[in-house]
Amino acid sequence: MAPRTHTSSGRLSRGLLLLCVLLGTGLCHTDNVTTSFSQDTGTSPPTATSNGTAWSIEGNYTAITQQCWDYFVYLMRNVLTSELCEWKVISGPYSVLQHCLEEWAERLNYSYPNALAEQYIFQSHHIYFHNCTLEHPVYFDPPEDVLLAMIIAPICLIPFLVTLVIWRSKDGKAQA
Repeated sequence: MAPRTHTSSGRLSRGLLLLCVLLGTGLCHTDNVTTSFSQDTGTSPPTATSNGTAWSIEGNYTAITQQCWDYFVYLMRNVLTSELCEWKVISGPYSVLQHCLEEWAERLNYSYPNALAEQYIFQSHHIYFHNCTLEHPVYFDPPEDVLLAMIIAPICLIPFLVTLVIWRSKDGKAQA
C-alpha cells in the first residue's frame, strides 16, 4: 500500500462535505469570480458572488439561497395563475422560501434579514404577486389634523350642551 501524502490540514468539516453533497458541486467551486448583482426579468434570482479562491460564508449563503430560490420556483410552477393571489395556496411555497433563507442564514451564522434574502423576497413579489390587489378596501386613519378636529369638536361641545340643559331646566322650574 502506498503511503498517503499530506496535502493540507487533513480535515474537511463533515458538515461542509455533507452540504456539498446535498447541494451539488456548485457550492464547492474554488475558481475566481467577480462581485456582482444581477437580475433577469424571468425567474432567475438576484445573484451575488464573491471574489477569492475559497468560498466565504457569504458565498456559501449565496449558493444555498440559489437552491432555495430554485425550489421556490419549482413549487410555484404547480400554482395556477388564477390562484396566485390566494394566500391559502401560496402560503406554503412562500413560507418554504422564507424559512429556507432564514434557516440557512442562522446555520451559517450569517445575519438575517439581509440584503440577499430581501432581494429574493422582492423578486418573488415582482414575478408572482405583482397583480394581487385586496378584495376589500383597506381603511387608513385620517390625517392628523382631521383626526384632532374630530376628537376636539365633541369634547368642546359636551360642556356647552350640559350648561344649556342645566340652564333650561332651571328656567322651566321658575315658570311652573
